[in-house]
Amino acid sequence: MLFRSTRVVSFPSWELFEAQPEAYRESVLPSAITARVAVEAGTTMGWHRYVTDGGAVIGLDHFGASAPAETLFTKFGFTAERIAAAVGDVVGGRS
Repeated sequence: MLFRSTRVVSFPSWELFEAQPEAYRESVLPSAITARVAVEAGTTMGWHRYVTDGGAVIGLDHFGASAPAETLFTKFGFTAERIAAAVGDVVGGRS
């Protein structure tokens, strides 16, 4: 599967992003690009605002597991394969 013009954005702070001028925010997350996937090793709450209706959020909406990070990431789907599949679904319009 080939993805063209893919952009990866590190988004550590919603507050700092929202405090930036609209032109900057548009340059980072262009409104014309709606095929978006957010990956958050925590709650998905709030991310739908940035991925919009056509996007997907991979996250964890529960707590209480304890194990090495690699084990937990695999168990809860934070894998390259799952992320690639989510991107494929979103780009293909199957989200």
